[in-house]
This record gives sequence, C-alpha cells and structure tokens, in this order.
Amino acid sequence: MIKFYRIIISFAALAFFLPSAVCHGSGAPCVLKNDRIEVSVDKNGALTCLKNVVTGQNYAGGDVLWRLYYDTHEEQEIQVPGSGQSPEVSCEGNVITIKYDKLVSRGQALDFGLVLKVILEPDMVRFASEVTNDVPHTIIRELQYPLVGDMVLPADFKLFITDTGGQLFSDPKGTILRRSNKAPYKTPAQLFRQMDVKYPTRIAANCFAFFDNAQGLYFGSHDNTFQDTWHGFRLYPDKSGDFSRLEAGFYKYPNCFFGETWKCDANVVAPYSGSWHQTSRFYRRWADTWWERRETPMWVREMKSWQRIIFKHQYGEYLFHYSDLNGRIKDVEKSVGADAVFAFGWWKNGMDNGYPVYEADPSQGGAAAWKKDIKEYEKSGGHLILYFNGKLIDRTSDFYRNGPGKQVCYKDNTGAEFTEQYRFTGQGTFLGDKNARTFVVADTRNKIWRQILVDHADQALEYGADAVFFDQLGYGERSTNWDLSREFPVPNLCVAADKAKVLKLIRDHIAAKNPEMGLGTEWLTDAISQYVDFVHIYTTTAGPNSMMDWFRYTFPEVIISDREIRDDSDIERRVNNTLLVGLRNDLEIYRCRDLIDKTPHYQAYLAKANGIKEKYSDELLLGTFKDNDGFSCSSPEVDANAFVNGSKMAIVATLAHKGTADASFSVPGYKYVESSVLGKATVSPDGKNVSLGQYDLAVMLFEKE
Repeated sequence: MIKFYRIIISFAALAFFLPSAVCHGSGAPCVLKNDRIEVSVDKNGALTCLKNVVTGQNYAGGDVLWRLYYDTHEEQEIQVPGSGQSPEVSCEGNVITIKYDKLVSRGQALDFGLVLKVILEPDMVRFASEVTNDVPHTIIRELQYPLVGDMVLPADFKLFITDTGGQLFSDPKGTILRRSNKAPYKTPAQLFRQMDVKYPTRIAANCFAFFDNAQGLYFGSHDNTFQDTWHGFRLYPDKSGDFSRLEAGFYKYPNCFFGETWKCDANVVAPYSGSWHQTSRFYRRWADTWWERRETPMWVREMKSWQRIIFKHQYGEYLFHYSDLNGRIKDVEKSVGADAVFAFGWWKNGMDNGYPVYEADPSQGGAAAWKKDIKEYEKSGGHLILYFNGKLIDRTSDFYRNGPGKQVCYKDNTGAEFTEQYRFTGQGTFLGDKNARTFVVADTRNKIWRQILVDHADQALEYGADAVFFDQLGYGERSTNWDLSREFPVPNLCVAADKAKVLKLIRDHIAAKNPEMGLGTEWLTDAISQYVDFVHIYTTTAGPNSMMDWFRYTFPEVIISDREIRDDSDIERRVNNTLLVGLRNDLEIYRCRDLIDKTPHYQAYLAKANGIKEKYSDELLLGTFKDNDGFSCSSPEVDANAFVNGSKMAIVATLAHKGTADASFSVPGYKYVESSVLGKATVSPDGKNVSLGQYDLAVMLFEKE
C-alpha cells in the first residue's frame, strides 16, 4: 500500500509556483494553473485541459480519467467505466478532488468507493487515488488512472518507451496499431487496439513520453515499491470506426478485497518545454530519493570488452576446455584489446543443466584445475566473470527431486508450478525442436534460495574469480508466485523489488569479503541496476528504434554491455554505436560457441575501436555520459555524444547512413586538444569541423580553458 504524497513547498518554491485554483458555479470546470501548467476537470470528472502554458499545447481531449476492473467468482475483468458516473468534483488550493461514493457498472450500483486527487505541483501534475471495496465476494483487480484520452499530439511528436534502455518511434499511433493484437483472437480488438508495455518486464524505467525537439508530455510512475505497472497505450475508434483516438496512462493492480482500501499517489504527468532530456531529469530527480549504489571496482569501470563463452553446452558438447583459457582464449583476447572472459557452462553438467548445483568439471581436473587456470589467466591481466543462474531450478536435479526445490519455486493461480524451457540445437533437428531443458523458477524471497545464491558468490570467491554473475535477476518476469490463502488468488507484484533485495544482500556480502569483487546480472531495470556493478543487456542496443541515450543520460553510473553482434555482418555500425553511447562489448560469437578470430572483420574493427577506448579511457570509460550537453553540432545527420571527466570532454561523432556529412562543432569554454578516427573521417586542426562518410567515426578531445 502506498501512502499519499505529502506536498512540502519551501518559501522559495512558493514564490516560483504561485498556483491558482478556480472553481466557478455549478457545472463549471475546476481549473488549476501556474506559470507552466494548466489542468482542468469538468463536473463529470473528465480531463478537459492538460496544457503547457509556455507553448499553449493542450494534450487533453475531454475524456474520462479512469476505468476500473473487478472480479467475482463467476466473472473476471468486469469493467467499471469512468463515464456515466456521478462524482462530486471540488477544488481547494492546488488540489482537485473527484469523489465517488458509489460506482455503477452495467446499470448496477456497487459499493466501491473511489477518490481521485489531481494535484498541481511546480512542474508536473500528480494523480493520487484511493479505492475502497465494500462489495462482498469481489476483488478490485485493476485501476487504470490517470488516462489522457483522445489525446491531442502535434504532428511531429514521437513516442518514447524505456524498453532496453530506450526506444523511440516516429509514428505513435501507427506504432501502437502495428504492435497491437500480437496474439490473434486473444484481445477484444473490436473495442480498442493496445500495445503491450509493462514495467519491469523489459522496460528499464517506469516512465514514457511523447515529444519533439521543443516540448513533450512526460508520464512517470514514481513508485518506490517498484510494483508491476502497465504503460497503457490504446487506440479507440473514432466516429468513422478508424482506430485513431489515442489514450495513454498507467494501469495499477490494487487486488483490493472486500473491506479493504488501497491507495497510490505515484503517478505523475508533466507537459514540459525543451528537449527529451527534461524527461530524464524528472525521473532522476525522483530516483535520487532511493538510489543506492556502491563505488564500482575500478577494473569493471575500465573494462572495454568481454568474451562470452560456453565451455560445455546443454546437450553435452565441449566447445572449450579449461586449458583453452590460457591458450587460444587469451591470445584472441589480446588481439582485440578485450579485458575479461565471461564463463558460461564451466561446470560438470554444462550449460542449463543441474541448477542450482555448479560443480567444477572432474573430467578436466575439477576445482583444483579450474582455480589454477583462473589464477594463471588473471596473472596476465585478464578478469574472469563466473556465471550462475539466479532463478532457474533444473527439474532433473536432486535439489528439485529430493530437496526443497518444489517448495522454493513459483506456483501459479492454481497452485501448479510455473515452468520455463530452454533449447539449443546441435547439428541435428530433434534436440532443438523436441528435447528442451525444463526448469521451475525460484522465488527470490525464499530464505533457502537466498542462501544458495550467497553460497554461489562464496564459490566464485573461492575459485578466485573477479566477478560473480547471476543470470536473469535483472527484471520482473510475467510469471510470479501466487498467494492462494485468501478468497481470490493474488500474484506477487513486486518481483523486481524482491530481486533487487537479494542482489543487495549479495553485493554487501561480497563487498565485505573482497571490495574488488564485481557483481553483475542480465536485463536492465533501474531498481535492480543500482545493486550491481555491470549489466549484461537484453536484447539489442543498436536496433532501428534504439535510444539507449536515455538510460545512459539518466543513470550514467550504470555499466552496460551491448549484445547480439554474433557474426561478421553489420560490424561498423553496431560497434560505432557501442562507442557512441558508452557501452562495453559483449563478444558472443555464434551465440558463445566460438571466438572473434572466426569473424575476422569484427576482430580487426573491434581492435581499432578498443584502441580508441584505451587511448581516451579517462573520458569514454571513466567519464560521465552527457549526450549533447555542453556542445552543439551543426548537422542533424551526425550522431554525437559527449563524455566528461574533470576538465576533459571527449566527443564521439559518427554517421550511420549512406552518403557524407560535414559538421561544425561548438564547445563553449573548452579548447581542442586532439582527435582519433575510424574509417576516413577527418577533423580540422582546430577541432571545429568534422567530415564523415557512412560508418566513419571521430573522437575529439577538449579541455576546459
């Protein structure tokens, strides 16, 4: 349950804020206004104005602010619409209150209470809610609020979501339409079209936005419980039947039983002026109230690339042996300037087998040989990252069959176990098509499982590894553990928060034993990334809509890898992108089955790129990602970002499309020092002008005057 937000405004802020509240005679709207935002609600509880006062843009289309869904034992997801209700609407100070003593659904009055508050703050509007259930044998499952319906967007506005750190779509309505109805006949497509986006499943931060270069509309669920939150994108039909009426908002899941009250004040909406960076500032300002991150070990910060390798695959094939660590693996590492080996499948049973038991392979000399090879590898300057899975339990393992595995794992809404399957193919077809590995999923709240993960960290310490990595702990999956002890089954909605807690436990444990020991996980989620030293991203960071710049700008402390460069194709563009946004290279050649010497073009180009990373490591690796803060570039065709460390600034500039581009750079307060290039890029002697062809790249170093 989330307590209502208490608004505390300093005298200085009051002088800036100066809100005005207007509530005229019966039937007139309630209006709140300050020097940035105007918001109004009519007598029916509809949002009639959500305006950027500076630009004059009103995003509200006059639709209702909410809808609600409840279950009985006979029917699920019974809708209570926001329209057709009889609210009491009032305003006082900077708050509009919309109160419903009863709600109506299908002509039936229900003893559901709903109180909505629209609170005008200096630069955003907070939408608080309180739901009460006084109807026996029901459960209020879902509240969709706030909703900005029939939204009015300027023609050039784009849609931004935080999938994989950021994705940007140039046609919001077209994107929603194309991405709706992924599963045919599953959705009520005759009523609306919906794009499925849920935090924290793949979504890295609990916000989204619509914007152009001059203004935008920010939606943030500033919810420090990190509970599941749906980012609502729907298209409803207009009068002609076309799905063109855009609605956006947040969906929360009260699971409010008879006799209970649920409250939430986390959701905010902000019409703003300026670039997209303002959305980042909104989110980081809130994140700073809970952000907790230790000082990352220096070797992790300086790491340029890792080789991700499966030693023994899930079907028993040896792709590499321990002895290769100080042979071909080390040689290839040196050829590209990589820093680490990310070891998968190093244990006796091989990849995706035997979890949660990880026994060094006795056929290769067991723990003694593995420790010896790790130590020798590290003497040459390499770093060993040791893999463990953070959530999966092999159903063929002794831990599952004869141990506590059945008690530790997720149960669904019927009490049955959730299962996940993973399949890799050999050279035939039967294995990958039919013979999958099957797992149950551990609940990270369970004390037994938490101790197992701590023991794995101790195992990595004992082997002498430089970092321990727990796969699949960086996100909240759709499956979860259900509580069946009450009248209606209820899922755990805080899986990401639970995973964050266990990673904090592990982080503190290893830091006490060895502060230089690194900790990593897979998938990028804000609440979880604060407790690890690096994140192995899922999925691609260089797709057609990728905008990793957003997460890097919001959380520049978080060290993130690229992913999915697995062969020798499209190398320059993707490696350049990794340099441009300050990521580490994940070398997963042929899905971790081989090394980069089998992709010679990638090998040669990465060697050059890592040479630049090494030369400007103080800025590109140890510096702070600033996007385009502090400089200007004359050409919109050129992608350019800055990295700042102390008095130095490095600007990375590249051209991703065919053709050529000439760009001039202005860096106020800095003087040009030097540059390095990839391809045929040229930089003028004063550093002010750059010429680029497709996939050329230049790094320019500046120093404060």
